[in-house]
Amino acid sequence: MQKQHRLRKNSQFQYVYRKGKSVGAKELALVYLASGRQLVGFSIGKKVGNAVTRNLVKRRLRAAFREEMPNLKKGLYIVAARSAAAEADYQTLHRSMCYLMRKHQLYVKTQ
Repeated sequence: MQKQHRLRKNSQFQYVYRKGKSVGAKELALVYLASGRQLVGFSIGKKVGNAVTRNLVKRRLRAAFREEMPNLKKGLYIVAARSAAAEADYQTLHRSMCYLMRKHQLYVKTQ
């Protein structure tokens, strides 16, 4: 994930959490706020596991989001991992992320 596509500061995360709409699934939660640019942040808390597990989950989520990025609407995204994400493999996390994006209707309609 390139730096220009990341949410990095706490104030950016707080703004999206405050103003955005959220949906959840077993492994993930997604917060979205419409914007003129496409930025994403990942939130993986200590309940997910130790540092090795959290980094593994974060790498999998980044890869899954990178794959879906060209098909998504512009906006600010936060993908938050829940404790069930620690046992999930890449395919499960990817499916869960796609489900949340469909639920939020974030895919650009191609005709």
